[in-house]
Amino acid sequence: MTQACDLLIRGGMVATAGGIVEADVGVSAGRIAAIGALSGASAAEIFEARGLHVLPGVIDTQVHFREPGNEHKEDLESGSRAAVLGGVTAVFEMPNTQPPTTTRAAIEDKLARARGRMHCDYAFYAGATPQNVGALAGLERLPGVCGVKAFLGSSTGSLLLCEESDILAALRAGTRRMAVHSEDEARLRERRSLAMRGDPRTHPFWRDAETARLSTERVLRLARRAGRRLHVLHVTTEEELPLLAAARDFASVETTPQHLTLAAPQCYERLGTYAQMNPPIRESRHREALWRAVREGLIDVIGSDHAPHTRAEKDKTYPDTPSGMPGVQTLVTLLLDHVNAGRLTLERFVDLTSAGAARLFGIAGKGRIAAGFDADFTVVDLKKKQKIENSWIASKCGWTPFDGMETTGWAVATVIRGRFVMRDGALASGGQGAPLRFVETLAAEV
Repeated sequence: MTQACDLLIRGGMVATAGGIVEADVGVSAGRIAAIGALSGASAAEIFEARGLHVLPGVIDTQVHFREPGNEHKEDLESGSRAAVLGGVTAVFEMPNTQPPTTTRAAIEDKLARARGRMHCDYAFYAGATPQNVGALAGLERLPGVCGVKAFLGSSTGSLLLCEESDILAALRAGTRRMAVHSEDEARLRERRSLAMRGDPRTHPFWRDAETARLSTERVLRLARRAGRRLHVLHVTTEEELPLLAAARDFASVETTPQHLTLAAPQCYERLGTYAQMNPPIRESRHREALWRAVREGLIDVIGSDHAPHTRAEKDKTYPDTPSGMPGVQTLVTLLLDHVNAGRLTLERFVDLTSAGAARLFGIAGKGRIAAGFDADFTVVDLKKKQKIENSWIASKCGWTPFDGMETTGWAVATVIRGRFVMRDGALASGGQGAPLRFVETLAAEV
């Protein structure tokens, strides 16, 4: 490459489609122009990446940024700032806001709110309800929409789709991959009394493994009947994994860094309600089963399920406390720490946090370091050791369950479409996020 480019990332270990190799990356007009030995290239900006790894931009497929309706916990600006500070270049944001994202007007409102304020790229889920089933096929094809999300068991917010006839109708209502929060609502209601007042250790007994297994078994059966691709979010149990393995022709699987890192009862004894989320953190046998599923290729994607709440809300008495914890800012360093511990290869990290999401959801131009793709990079120092601290958290909630944990492997730069948005732990340029584009709905942009 002899022509001038806008940005030259020089001398890093680059995670290309052909393997992780030492290479330069040239960027022009926001896209990757060349990869290789580019000593003859000139550039308006040069970034020396020797000793660093240049990875495809990390995509967090499950975040709750709380806007509109709960901006005291988080908003689109603060949540996306946390994302880029942690090395995340794009997010899928969830629909359980107030009002919920269940209409065209609500989707357009979120897109308008994001414009000029979000620091990473973004897409929004449309929420499924019994009342809007007839509109879902149209909503899922709007620009900036990543798909339909259905809550099969009650969690934070008012969205719920728990009757079998309504679930089947929603599955039949569209064609894109549909994401589900899979817990059985009837069993949750039956077992509500098991959530003992003042004892968050009982959270995984109330919302037990069978609650998840029953729901996943049912939604897989219904999705097969409807001929619909399915994405089961934050899978937490050993019992669900054989069901999902038998449905690989149409179902994909997501888990979280929390469920791969924490275990009950220790997390509840140490963190109390700050460890409370839905589905719950469970005992170590489930965590080990999830790691086996990662190694065997059953887990397709890891998303943070970033779900912040204020300390005042979390400090109430269980079970009057909300479920959820922040995670978008810690996703990369937690998983890189697992890479350094030998639980995960760097190539698998790339697939779980970038390439997998792009492949499953058909994100146009993302998820790969290759010529013509968007110049989205998560640049990491695999040897950097640092403590995660509450003071580092940019989320409005101001805390993390991993406060005080030393991890090895940190993002040192976040690049989106050829522009540095984070460098050396600080925001470098703000408000440059744009809606993600999807192969299945490109025609809707015309």
